[in-house]
Amino acid sequence: MLFSQGYRTITDATETLFKEKGSKFFAFAIPVKSEDDFKHALQEIKDKYPDATHHCYALVMHPDKSFQKSSDDGEPSNTAGKPILRAIISNDITNIAVIVVRYFGGTMLGVPGLISAYNKSALEALKKATIQDIEIEDLYRLECSFIHESDAHRFIKKLEAKVTASSYEENLILEFLLTRAKFDRIKTLQGDFYFLKITPL
Repeated sequence: MLFSQGYRTITDATETLFKEKGSKFFAFAIPVKSEDDFKHALQEIKDKYPDATHHCYALVMHPDKSFQKSSDDGEPSNTAGKPILRAIISNDITNIAVIVVRYFGGTMLGVPGLISAYNKSALEALKKATIQDIEIEDLYRLECSFIHESDAHRFIKKLEAKVTASSYEENLILEFLLTRAKFDRIKTLQGDFYFLKITPL
């Protein structure tokens, strides 16, 4: 297995307030599982703060963090979305959105000031969040003749895997979930259970 055995995310949404030279930055760290989750959360915040100057954000999803999206929402290019994104990446978190709502306080912060303010706002929201480690599970298919049914169940038990589906037709077929941390157990056990056909799905 070349991929990570797990990933980190947050359990609940958090909210913090950061102030800089009169400007107020309300930061929200929100667990999300899809773009629809994110769009719904963003719309709720826009509805709650309709008079805000900016609604900036960064979004990271999937165990390998392969989906990343950010928005400056009218702030100078790369002064808001990217600093928020850096805060998420530096904490090694995924399946999360951080939205920062800014109320302009009358004093221009300049590019460095904006970058710092958005990054600090995001970091404060993340600091308040509870981090959860999630083990990644992969799906496998086990097939064997019925004379080995008891062996198949014994194999599953030794793996400490979870059976998700079963089929009793020409052969016994079991589908099971196994955490990546336990992947090597398949190779270790297959010497004794050579008659079981294991296929990743």
